[in-house]
Amino acid sequence: MPFIQDTTFKPKLFLQNKHINTLYRYLFSNTKVNFTRKRIQTTDNDFIDLDFSKVNAKNIVIVIHGLEGSSNSNYIHTIAQTLNNANFDVVAFNMRNCSGEINKQCNTYHSGKTEDLFDIINHLENNHHYNQIHIIGYSLGGNLTLKFMGEFSNKMPQTIKSAVGISVPCDLEGSVESISLSENKIYMNGFLKTLKEKATQKLKQFPNTNIDLEKINDVNNFYDFDDLFTAPINGFKNAKEYWSTSSCKQYIPKINIPTLLISSKDDPFLNENCHPIKEAQQNSHFTFLQTNYGGHLGFIYGFRLKKQRWLENKITNFIKENS
Repeated sequence: MPFIQDTTFKPKLFLQNKHINTLYRYLFSNTKVNFTRKRIQTTDNDFIDLDFSKVNAKNIVIVIHGLEGSSNSNYIHTIAQTLNNANFDVVAFNMRNCSGEINKQCNTYHSGKTEDLFDIINHLENNHHYNQIHIIGYSLGGNLTLKFMGEFSNKMPQTIKSAVGISVPCDLEGSVESISLSENKIYMNGFLKTLKEKATQKLKQFPNTNIDLEKINDVNNFYDFDDLFTAPINGFKNAKEYWSTSSCKQYIPKINIPTLLISSKDDPFLNENCHPIKEAQQNSHFTFLQTNYGGHLGFIYGFRLKKQRWLENKITNFIKENS
C-alpha cells in the first residue's frame, strides 16, 4: 500500500506546536476503562501481566505501550475505550518490569523483544476463543509490533489480521539522535529517571551481572544507558548492536498482512531515518500515513479530548476494514 501524506489533519494553532501536542494528552486526558488483570507464564519461566477490557466481542486487539509506559498510560485507556465502543475486546500488554512488579528473569523489556508478544498470542489462541487478533503498538511498542509483523511473517498465526504502529522509532539510532537534542532534554530526563530506578532494582536482584550501577546512575543520555545496561542485560554486545538488531525498519519489507504506520513529520523523537517512505512504496501490505502535525503520540486537533479522537478513529477504521 502507499505512502500517504495527510494534509487534512490540522490542529488548532496552539496545538500545532509539536511539544504542546506531545504533552497535551499526557497532561489533560482523564479517560479511564476498568481493566481486569491476568498473569501469564512466558516460555522462559517469567511472567507477563495482561489487562483485559472486555465487551464479549468475537475479536480482540492487543495494545502495547511505549517506553516506560504501561496499561495505565492515557493513550492506552483512550484506545481501549474507543475499541470497546466499536465492539472489540482489548488486552493491554504490560511489558516486563512495567506492570508494577519486577520480573523474575535477568533480562528486561526492550524494543525488539518480540518473543513476549508471540507468547501472548499463543495464550489468547489456547485459552480464549477469538476469531481474530489485531495488534496496536505505540512508540517503542510500535517498533516491537512492526518488527514482529516482519520477523514472524512466515509463521504468523492465522488469527492475526492487522497491525498498527503509532509514532514508531523505526530506526532506533535515528530516534536516539533526535531525542538527544537539547530541545528534548525534558523528555530525556523523564525517561532516564525511571529507567535508572528499574535498572537499580534489577541489578540488586541480580548482583553478579558485572554491570556498574554507579556508572548507570551517572549517565545523561540514551546511548550510555543502552550501552551500559539495556544491551548487556539483554545479551547484546553494545548499544549499536542492540539498535541495529532491534530496529523494525529492516523488517517492514517482509510484512505480508495489512499494517498501518501513523507518524507525524514534527515528531520530536523521530528523524528522517524513522520515516519508512520507500518501504511503504514497495510493500503493498504496508501503509505509512504521515501528518504534518501531531508531535509524539499526540495527534490532538482540538481541546475536547473525549469527543475529538482523530487518531483513535483512524486506528479503529483500519482494524474494521481488515476484520
